[in-house]
Amino acid sequence: MSARSDDRSYEREFVSTLQQYANPDRPNLAALAALRRGLGKPPGQAAEMHQYVAPKLPPDASLWREDTFYIVGALFAWHQLTWVDDAGGSRPNFGASLHRLADVIESEGVPKLFVALLNCEKEELAEHLRRAVGLLRSKQVPIDWTRLLWDMQSWNSPSRRVQRAWAKAFWPQISPATPVDPRT
Repeated sequence: MSARSDDRSYEREFVSTLQQYANPDRPNLAALAALRRGLGKPPGQAAEMHQYVAPKLPPDASLWREDTFYIVGALFAWHQLTWVDDAGGSRPNFGASLHRLADVIESEGVPKLFVALLNCEKEELAEHLRRAVGLLRSKQVPIDWTRLLWDMQSWNSPSRRVQRAWAKAFWPQISPATPVDPRT
């Protein structure tokens, strides 16, 4: 096992807490406002966020893992719509959310934004995500926040497995209904 634990319970608990802040029956408007103050700022730079994020951080987490909590906290406070968990299986990734957005908008802008996101380094990820989440917010497209938090932590993996998984969700494999005749 690596220095960073594979235990993802901290991420689940953090997103669960964020969802409690956004509870429509009893929202914690102060927490959401404090978290939104982190939008467009380097992670941890908005001091108001610390009281809501720091207690949820895993002990001995890398700086990047901590940063992902701050980034997701700010983005969630801005756009609280979450994918509903289906009881059976894989969680939709951010590519699936952008695929749904592309179906709604039907513009070349979404694929271009997505390619720029896939090409960015982790230092640029927060800004690219902010742009994408803004579009998702404008069309009320949900995000699986826990999955996004997990995926961000592996963003600079040499295999680029996160980017590949997002690409597969954005451009799903299409099975031809009938064989194509190469002569036509």
